[in-house]
Amino acid sequence: MNKIRTGISARYLTALRAHVKAKRPVNGDRAQGLGRAALAGGLATLDMAAMHEKAVAALASSRDFPALSGDWLKRKGFFFTQALIPLEAAQRAELAASRNLRLRNEALRRSASALAEGNRELKREVARRKAGEEVIRQGKERYHRLLLESQAMQKKLRQLTHKIISAQEDERKEISRELHDEVVQTLVGINVQLSALSRGASTGADQLKEKIALTQRLVENSVNAVHRFARELRPAVLDDLGLIPALHAYSKNLAGRKKFKIHMTAFGGVEALGSGKRTVLFRVAQEALTNVARHSHATKVRMSITQVSNAIRLEINDNGQAFQVAKILLAKNPKRLGLVGMRERVEMVGGTLTIKSEAGEGTTVRAEIPFHPKKNHHD
Repeated sequence: MNKIRTGISARYLTALRAHVKAKRPVNGDRAQGLGRAALAGGLATLDMAAMHEKAVAALASSRDFPALSGDWLKRKGFFFTQALIPLEAAQRAELAASRNLRLRNEALRRSASALAEGNRELKREVARRKAGEEVIRQGKERYHRLLLESQAMQKKLRQLTHKIISAQEDERKEISRELHDEVVQTLVGINVQLSALSRGASTGADQLKEKIALTQRLVENSVNAVHRFARELRPAVLDDLGLIPALHAYSKNLAGRKKFKIHMTAFGGVEALGSGKRTVLFRVAQEALTNVARHSHATKVRMSITQVSNAIRLEINDNGQAFQVAKILLAKNPKRLGLVGMRERVEMVGGTLTIKSEAGEGTTVRAEIPFHPKKNHHD
């Protein structure tokens, strides 16, 4: 794997150098070819990001850096986007495969229902004719066997879904930690060294100073991008300070970028929940607020966390455009996956999720999960 990564990384640097130095605009065929090679070699999006950062750093430190055209930042961004296309296509294919698996399971449930109706018809025939006992017995056994197989498959599918969600959360946490502890620290170190070099440069070395300044801006942009990527994957504040500070920070950042107001109230006792349940509430809020920002055109959002009976309730209400909840959940397209994912997460910890959307009243997302203060800290 290291040999493959090294080979593709070298090819990436060569191709990126040629791309940003080209006098005329070029298409993304070469970048997409590298993306396909990375996919075939078992590399992921994060690997491509690391290659890109390494290549950009190499270009920034090369002697011919001043000769690059003024729009090279735009060009290297276009090259990286094109390189990611094959990997994103593979991810979409995986989502389609998961969707097909659900469709097959639904067909199996319909088949079981049809078998049940057949069994009832057989029983009526026995009452009329008093014959065919052996046929009925065999049919009943076959139906029972298929029903058990169907139930087992449904159970396995749900377990698999839960494992996937748990694995994704663990992976996000690990990636976030690595980005912050290794990549960001390395980039910050480079920036510090460049600052020292800039201060030590002679007054007449204008070209050197300009090169250092541009490289510093590149590193600063990279640091900001990695920080943002890490926060979206798994905000460190969720583990370090708790759910309420994490939601507050996420809401403040989102509202600032999307220009709408988010009013938040929270029951402090929610921090007594275990890490798994707090993560579920954060992901539900994250998905709901993302949907508001993308689709609702809302200007105000109210988010509350309250204690109700033996449960914690998270409720998010916006004043934006409504949508047909049932239609979206039944639609065979990727837009439903976010809502389904929220429901799976909540049900995974024994909770319930309801979504209500009406014209003139906006949309309300409500999640309730069990809350037993003396037990939840062990979750």
